[in-house]
Amino acid sequence: MSERGRRHDRGLLDALEAQGAEAFSGLTWRVTIQGRDPLRGSTAGGRWSPPGEFEVLYTSLAAEGALAEIGYRLSLEPVWPSRVRHDIHRIATATERTLRLADLASLTPLGVDISRYGAFDYGATQAVAAAAHFLEFDGLIVPSARAAELNLVLFTERLNAEAALSVEDTQPVDWEAWRAQPAKTTRRQASGP
Repeated sequence: MSERGRRHDRGLLDALEAQGAEAFSGLTWRVTIQGRDPLRGSTAGGRWSPPGEFEVLYTSLAAEGALAEIGYRLSLEPVWPSRVRHDIHRIATATERTLRLADLASLTPLGVDISRYGAFDYGATQAVAAAAHFLEFDGLIVPSARAAELNLVLFTERLNAEAALSVEDTQPVDWEAWRAQPAKTTRRQASGP
């Protein structure tokens, strides 16, 4: 369903408008398969991206957050993928109208069941993202489901194209070293896959 056909809950729209927008200027991190443009978003469905409605670019405000998100996905495979290579990118990022929902408690009034935040049930978070996009926010600062970090989810068509994103550095990811680190317990690991 396209955003033009989506009906947004009026209460949700009012709650998001009441939050207000903020500008963000700083570094973010993103892990991609080697050779993929790190500034290219996706229209595939995800926690904060309703499938096919608009393009999003997932980033993290910390390198460990970006690694944890992709590392978790890779860990779901029956055997750790050893032939796929990844890079971690440090990206200078600037937004003008970002919605900050920086802790789990801020998600509850928006209809998100925080006891299941780590699960793959994305309906409520996708509704929040679609409403924020409709209200012309350019992104969301939200808790990571995989690490005690914050993610910055960008609505690429809403960004100021001239100033918004610039790749500052790219390094290969050493998954073997990352996996050898002691497991990090986060508040969201207990809430499901």
